[in-house]
Amino acid sequence: MYQRDPFGSLGLTYDDVLLLPGHTDVLPSEANTRSRISRRISVATPLLSSAMDTVTESRMAIALAQQGGIGIVHRNPSIADQAAHVDRVKRSESGVIAKPITTTADATVEEVVTLCAKHNVSGLPVVDPEGRLIGIVTNRDIRFVTTNQRLTTLVEDVMTVENLVVARVGVSTDEAVTLFAKHRIEKLPLLGEGNELAGLMTSKDLEKSEEYPLATRDDHGRLRVGAAIGFFGDAWKRAQALRDAGVDVLVVDTANGHAQGVIDIIRRLKSDPSFDHVDVVGGQVATGEAAHDLIEAGADGLKVGVGPGSICTTRVVAGVGVPQITAIYETALVARPAGIPVIADGGLQFSGDIAKALVAGADAVKRCSLLAARCSQGRTSPQAKSSTNPDNSSSATAVWARSEQCKPEGRRPRTRKIGTLRPTWQVTTNSFQRASKAPCPTEVPWLVSSTNWSAGCVSPSFTWEPALFRS
Repeated sequence: MYQRDPFGSLGLTYDDVLLLPGHTDVLPSEANTRSRISRRISVATPLLSSAMDTVTESRMAIALAQQGGIGIVHRNPSIADQAAHVDRVKRSESGVIAKPITTTADATVEEVVTLCAKHNVSGLPVVDPEGRLIGIVTNRDIRFVTTNQRLTTLVEDVMTVENLVVARVGVSTDEAVTLFAKHRIEKLPLLGEGNELAGLMTSKDLEKSEEYPLATRDDHGRLRVGAAIGFFGDAWKRAQALRDAGVDVLVVDTANGHAQGVIDIIRRLKSDPSFDHVDVVGGQVATGEAAHDLIEAGADGLKVGVGPGSICTTRVVAGVGVPQITAIYETALVARPAGIPVIADGGLQFSGDIAKALVAGADAVKRCSLLAARCSQGRTSPQAKSSTNPDNSSSATAVWARSEQCKPEGRRPRTRKIGTLRPTWQVTTNSFQRASKAPCPTEVPWLVSSTNWSAGCVSPSFTWEPALFRS
């Protein structure tokens, strides 16, 4: 079905093509960039963040979803931690919180404070053992409880029980806004037929809905989020935990998406009824054959790109890859008739490359460096220090870079040596940057300056010895 001349095909990448200008009567402000990233998920901004530990965790996923894109949480942490990031995104804003976090009357104020801090909320509904609403406790109720009293003061002693403002499940947004304004409240509990707590609306979420009109949301008004998984080891348990956390799309993230293991896990996910509400994107693919097989397995989207990324070594180490424009085009020839979106992943250096990818057949693009622009190769932020290298001479200055801006949440910054400056000048610095824009008489890979973010040139009497390290 897919016979080809092994050495006769033309391979094109972004630098090989330009788009022809043509007549248009569309103003930039009138452009509609809405597109799809999977069979059922559309975005106002066709942009995904890479599933890298220096790019996408809950904070990036929230920010990108608010702007109309979607974040793909990386799979480096434990299953519980990755699921927690997904849950944090889903709870960050909601039209209606279907399963609100609650407390009980016999809980202590200290327990409430801890729970509110953990989930970044300002108050909790109070329920009885049957799940019926009996009150609500907010920051206003516990404001004057001292730190020493929190361990002994119970929720029932401070919670608001009189004149509770509630609504029934199914209340419209306009009706909710009226209740918020009339009673000057921030939380509106929703009751079911048996007066059990069945949901919660907050004024903060309604305000965010107006502030971010293009945000990527699900049918319940929650921000959408994706997460990456592999296809062996703990992949199935990870997928189940992410499903339970509310993930919207699972991305099978591998170097070669045409592996049988990728096909098998996509088929397994799509055949399990408990994953019916979750879309599955397969990758990486770079040929029509791979696109065909993943679509046959049930993939709801395809991620294209084998080796084009700035830090990817697949093409260098394995000699495997397809120039990205050609890969996108061949994948789209198969995916488009099947109604499956194509995501261009890797090799995008300039904004114009995004346009080229979309014209070649992509429905969306996935970015790393754009969203982690202050990371060097996705790892290091522009914060450095210099120190005398005892292994050589006192005049050699070792330059170290510390990962601070792009460090994953909850982890200590990583520090590593990036090179050595020689020979005799005493160098005291706290910053470094690329020299591409500096009019230097000699070409050097990095330059050091005595002031933050200032451009300059390394004197020809200096020599730079980059440290050998793996990204």
